[in-house]
Amino acid sequence: MQKFKERWEIRANWQLIFPFLGLIGLLISSFLLSKKLVSVVSQLTETNDFYFLLLSILTLFFFIFLLWLTLRIFGPLEKKWNVTYRWELIAIFIAFAITGSTAARISDPIIELIGLDRDTTNGWIYWPLRILLIFPIYQVILLIVGWLFGQFKFFWWFEKKMLRRMGFAKFIND
Repeated sequence: MQKFKERWEIRANWQLIFPFLGLIGLLISSFLLSKKLVSVVSQLTETNDFYFLLLSILTLFFFIFLLWLTLRIFGPLEKKWNVTYRWELIAIFIAFAITGSTAARISDPIIELIGLDRDTTNGWIYWPLRILLIFPIYQVILLIVGWLFGQFKFFWWFEKKMLRRMGFAKFIND
């Protein structure tokens, strides 16, 4: 356990929550991805004999692949984002994941409140409006979730950098 703490630069035991949540999130993502893939395959073959076996194998495969991919991008992002401790990257990844999912979920009822429905509205109108609606919601939620995970400073820097690139530099007070 000490080697693990040293590798992730964990100084206090409460920081162990981030690697734990990261692994749980990867496992859930792997399971949901596998479940979707297996349901498509089982509909094509009309048999469910190996459903749980295939689901387990695919979940394990996706988990290992996603873990490998995540660990692979840690080095470059650690340098690019200039974080103090490696465990902060896990907290940042979790905050991004929660924010994206939450913004997408919140935009559904808001877009329905406006009176737009995916089935009755032209896709060329529906999707750009939905993206325009999600964008400000995402920005606010990102700061809130970042603050909850103790990474407000990083996410505030990230927001300002993104807004500058989009041409809103005159609205940012440094």
